[in-house]
Amino acid sequence: MDTKDILLKLRNKKGLSQEELAEKIYVTRQAVSRWENGETVPNTETLKLLSKFFDVSINTLLGDPRQMICQCCGMPLDDSAMSKEKDGSFNEEYCKWCYADGEFKYTSKEQLIDFCVEHMTNENWTAEQVRAHMEAVVPNLNHWK
Repeated sequence: MDTKDILLKLRNKKGLSQEELAEKIYVTRQAVSRWENGETVPNTETLKLLSKFFDVSINTLLGDPRQMICQCCGMPLDDSAMSKEKDGSFNEEYCKWCYADGEFKYTSKEQLIDFCVEHMTNENWTAEQVRAHMEAVVPNLNHWK
């Protein structure tokens, strides 16, 4: 889905006119119209406002152009798993289980890996397999480099 379609869908879901959305994010109705017609895309600062207003990530507003993973644990990220900053804005680098309200939950790779082994082990994935996977993935993530 393109940005124009996503913005139109989100605006309609909130039951807003183009004029009402424009007022809430401090742009003109014509700007909203141009976005929804695909003539332009909101600038970075406006994307931040739209993200906060609609409670979706900028990545979602842009049509999910990149597959994101938590840079602490390697978990795939979507809006439901993405962390937020203290001001409520999305942090598109980390999941909500590794980072919340400006703080990291894990202080070491070993602590994170031990937690994952404890919670990810099941009949299809042994503790040894989980540990081997996490030990291969975690050191390559930005948070631990």
